[in-house]
Amino acid sequence: MERVSDDYNWTFRLTGRTIENVINMGSYNYLGFAENNASFLRTVADTTDEYGLGVCSTRQEMGNLSIHAELEELVAQFVGAESAMTFGMGFATNSMNIPALVGKGCLILSDELNHTSLILGARLSGATIRVFKHNNMQSLERMLREAVSSGQPRTHRPWRKILILVEGIYSMEGSIVRLPEIVALKKRYKAYLYLDEAHSIGAVGRTGRGVTELLGVDPSDVDVLMGTFTKSFGASGGYIAGKKELVDYLRAHSHSAVYAAAMSPPVAEQINRAMKCIMGLDGTTIGIERVRKLAENTRYLRRRLQEMGFIIYGPRDSPVVPLLLYMPGKVGAFSRAMLERKIGVVVVGFPATPIGEARARFCVSAAHTKDMLDEVLSALDELGDYLVLKFSRRTYSPHPEFYDDTDFELDS
Repeated sequence: MERVSDDYNWTFRLTGRTIENVINMGSYNYLGFAENNASFLRTVADTTDEYGLGVCSTRQEMGNLSIHAELEELVAQFVGAESAMTFGMGFATNSMNIPALVGKGCLILSDELNHTSLILGARLSGATIRVFKHNNMQSLERMLREAVSSGQPRTHRPWRKILILVEGIYSMEGSIVRLPEIVALKKRYKAYLYLDEAHSIGAVGRTGRGVTELLGVDPSDVDVLMGTFTKSFGASGGYIAGKKELVDYLRAHSHSAVYAAAMSPPVAEQINRAMKCIMGLDGTTIGIERVRKLAENTRYLRRRLQEMGFIIYGPRDSPVVPLLLYMPGKVGAFSRAMLERKIGVVVVGFPATPIGEARARFCVSAAHTKDMLDEVLSALDELGDYLVLKFSRRTYSPHPEFYDDTDFELDS
């Protein structure tokens, strides 16, 4: 349904007009598992018949079902960890688990572009928070060195823990974390690393295992592996994976584990079926084909946008593609013009971005066909000229931290 505003977006009203057959370039359906194919969803329907829609209890009380245990074993196997725990809400996976890991007397070093869920979790923990420049290893090492040498303010006692918070793929910039360098720093300064793979798990890597696979990092070198099921797996919820001691501790101390209702069984089955498909455990190659299709679509869209003269952020393997509009006045015009061409896009401006860096954010999916992408590119080519958005014929950007010169090749 189309909506309009009469008071500069303070309130909205529906017009009653419906736009059909819109190409969705804004959702996080990276692998196309948010689908309505009845044959693919048969096991989800069977699970609904068997368990119903809700558990109506926490995992620690009456809500711990065999399907939850099966899912957690599968997640641990998929991400390469000893153990894993799942939660019913992705946002709460960060905001409710970080306070269980750190508290007063601990130090959190957070990337300046981290997601709100990470920021909220850090604030709720009561730990001291310091922010380092995005993907800037010099800034991070300087803070680590100062933290180790100076200790806590006033008392100069050593910090109880130092926790580094980063994301795999940053959702507004499309940049990929410099994970090998961060792992080296956390080992050197005896810190802990918390990696949020909400936008990268399933979406990058030769077999969809995320940035650890993409960048050749041993998952055991990351202390806390976090991810969500709301994107690549077409469901809801999130997970924490790592050593068994970590997961067992969270089962007893995480507010999200102790007080929140257990994940809905049909949702758990949807994640199970998608993850088994990616891993090939369903006896098909559909999952790995979707991983490769996503990589092909991502590289194709990025290459064509650069050839047209648009400025985009992120390396070529990132399925999050921010296209810089820069001028706030062009944001609404761009969105409306794309919708008139039956293309749905997400536009972002201040305060979510700096006031002079408004952008449109495209999320590529394996479900996009080449014809769909060509239609989008044709519309962008036209609007780029009409709205004067083609600011460069080169790949130069004033923000090199949003790029990585390394080319991540898929094995043939």
